[in-house]
Amino acid sequence: MLCGLQASVCAQGTLCVSELLFQPRSGEAEYLELYNAGSAAVELSDLVIVRWVGDTLGARYALPQYTVAPHDYVVLTKDAASVAANFRVKFASKMLECSLPTYPNDGGSVVLALADGVVVEKFDYAPSMHGRLLRNKAGVALERRRFDVDCNAEGNWFSASSTSGYGTPTCENSQSQEWLVEETAFGFSSSLVSPDGDGYQDELVIDYQLENNDVYGQIAIYDARGNRVCRLLNDGLLGTHGEIVWDGTGDGGERLTSGRYVIYIDLYDLHGSKQVVKRTISVVY
Repeated sequence: MLCGLQASVCAQGTLCVSELLFQPRSGEAEYLELYNAGSAAVELSDLVIVRWVGDTLGARYALPQYTVAPHDYVVLTKDAASVAANFRVKFASKMLECSLPTYPNDGGSVVLALADGVVVEKFDYAPSMHGRLLRNKAGVALERRRFDVDCNAEGNWFSASSTSGYGTPTCENSQSQEWLVEETAFGFSSSLVSPDGDGYQDELVIDYQLENNDVYGQIAIYDARGNRVCRLLNDGLLGTHGEIVWDGTGDGGERLTSGRYVIYIDLYDLHGSKQVVKRTISVVY
């Protein structure tokens, strides 16, 4: 049984679970990110990570001495060099090596407690929290969106965005509540288009599934010099689902030269929220 009460939201001066890489790629290291959502500094060594066994608390893992400033992050891992080699670590000094439980790929719990065993927060994670269009979950961290609601609130966790490198250890999460959509709400049929009429990848299909039906967008394709070569959508209302097809040609129907192009999806709503999703696509013949 849990010893003490689990905090439903992050109290002042209390650390919160912020990000978790529980399924690293082969040979790479897991990491756990904590965030101080309060206005008072927290001494990390006053807390422990606890192994969750069945429905009880197991072994405790002491944390190193480190002061976590208000509204700041700290990352715990068994191998800081591995994390730094595979993610864009902005603040290396916030990476701390220590012993941690192993977090199973098929789901489990992260338990953060005080040294006396009183549980501060328990995060129950599962692979299903990742984006439904994410084909390969290895090397993709789960990020928390809000710290002012229960850690396990529905929809409070999601895959780190591809543009962030699928993880943001030591800095602000890429998936915050301000985002209009999840980046993985947009699926691309391929990373290339071959518009030569041979029946093989002649078109690129962009399909999407959105939670909100009031999102508008502009979708355009730019060449390597930043010139717009094709506009696929101009201030259109996307709706909750649909697909957009590009045949690999420019606005005038001309065949584009082989090379790399960038698809920009500029999203906005009538409340002033904005977001950009982008993807690199190759045109080949």
